[in-house]
Amino acid sequence: MAAGLILIGIGPGGIGGMTRAAINAAKNADFRRYEAYTALWNAEDLTVLENEIGQIHRVMRPEVEEPVELLALAKQSVVALLIVGDPLQATTHVDLQLQAGEAGVDCSVIHGVSITGLVTGAVGLSNYRFGRQTTLTYPYGGWIATSPLEVIALNRIQGLHTLALLDLDPTGEGVGGQRPMQPVDAATAIIGMAEKLSSILNDFEIDSPLAVLKRQACEDICDGVSEMMVVLCSDMGTSEERISYLSINDLPKEPIGRLHCLVIPAEPSDVEVLALKRWTKK
Repeated sequence: MAAGLILIGIGPGGIGGMTRAAINAAKNADFRRYEAYTALWNAEDLTVLENEIGQIHRVMRPEVEEPVELLALAKQSVVALLIVGDPLQATTHVDLQLQAGEAGVDCSVIHGVSITGLVTGAVGLSNYRFGRQTTLTYPYGGWIATSPLEVIALNRIQGLHTLALLDLDPTGEGVGGQRPMQPVDAATAIIGMAEKLSSILNDFEIDSPLAVLKRQACEDICDGVSEMMVVLCSDMGTSEERISYLSINDLPKEPIGRLHCLVIPAEPSDVEVLALKRWTKK
């Protein structure tokens, strides 16, 4: 096999969710690197994978965003970068692909199961009705970003559902110490965003129809945000997969897990109402 970099999607969790092409490519590579800051597998699943394909070394944000060592290795050898989910879903991996091209390193991609496709299919909401995706972040140094809630609000007022991924790095530095956001953290983050957003609504520009719509959307979502209904998707694509339809107020009662995300529905259609009822907490 010619030298180069292979971006390999390993799916959401467990070797059973990987394609045969992904397993074979990883096994045949000279070196294997596991990108461990945009998403995570649990340690047990990684051990099983390592036993199947060979030794895996963990890399973090600096090694991927400034890939001098990675690309130097890929000029002489076949390097497999194992990426949870599907490669190129994150801008980080697109940038790596572009840097490889500039460095004269052949870069190929083997796609995997993405949380984006997995969740929209599993929940039962029409994927034609999903708007812009967002990520709920931890407050860094006391700073609370309101942009995720603004995205949700603008989607919702336009009749669009939102997939919200949850942060896994409280430091925001991507160098280790990850603590995937749990349901209680997500509830705290959303309520904190709503409180801050309410306090700055009067500062919003209303100089265009879209700006007026956005301000109205933000006012609507801040009013009673704790009662807003969401779909909590936990450990999707694994044997511990759970889906729950509940209010923001009830999120803290949910068990911890490995990785979670939220779907915030807009006004559902008749079929979507029936689909959501399946996940209602009894």
